[in-house]
Amino acid sequence: MSKEPRKEEHPMVSIMLNVVIPVIILTYLSKDKYLGPLWGLIVALILPIAYGTHTLIKERRADFVSIIGIISVLLTGVFGILKLPPEWIACKEAAIPLILGLAIIISLKTPYPLIKKILMSEKIFNVDLLHEKLREQGNEAKFEKRLVGLTWGLASSMFLSSALNYTLAKIILKSEPGTEAFTAEIGKMTGLSYIVVMIPSMTVMILVLIALIKTLTHLTGLKMDDLLAEHLQEKDAETSESPKIEGKEPELS
Repeated sequence: MSKEPRKEEHPMVSIMLNVVIPVIILTYLSKDKYLGPLWGLIVALILPIAYGTHTLIKERRADFVSIIGIISVLLTGVFGILKLPPEWIACKEAAIPLILGLAIIISLKTPYPLIKKILMSEKIFNVDLLHEKLREQGNEAKFEKRLVGLTWGLASSMFLSSALNYTLAKIILKSEPGTEAFTAEIGKMTGLSYIVVMIPSMTVMILVLIALIKTLTHLTGLKMDDLLAEHLQEKDAETSESPKIEGKEPELS
């Protein structure tokens, strides 16, 4: 019996629960006449925390980046509830990607580099085939050497995110913690971070991924289509097949 492929959730679900709805709650529903600053903050944070926890349980595996994200959201909530100075939140916003960037670099000294976990996922690549071809071509050592440069590239996206996060928090968070204005500012910061922070950081990460793909195709001798995981190859084959429309031959009278 063939195993049914796991149904992937639509990306818009993640964006709505992690960004759009929390921003609306923090910006509009945290006013005193609605939820108030404290409950507005709590309700807004429940959604991304619950969604992240649900994803971890559903995937049945601990994902390092997801855990970091949940911790970041929890710390934002704790700092807001305890009414800590905005400087604390700015430092937290910078610290999370900074720690992740350092962890990526340090992991090079371990048997399990994080760059392989983040970019060389079995959801993207046919990992077993890649390692097999690298061994056949005798390019395993070359790949590991090039992986060092790619790791620094990936870490640089985290360091960029750290600097942008800190700058954004310092610019936006001006009001007294625990006030309606401060809660609205957190909502504004959350929404803007996906434009000011995510776009530049993701651009760097995509460039690193492209460099990784070029490295793999060169060292394995495989084509791009062969690099992809089987389920992505099947999707690509389905979309490339145009529907055949059978027309009736004209009847001759």
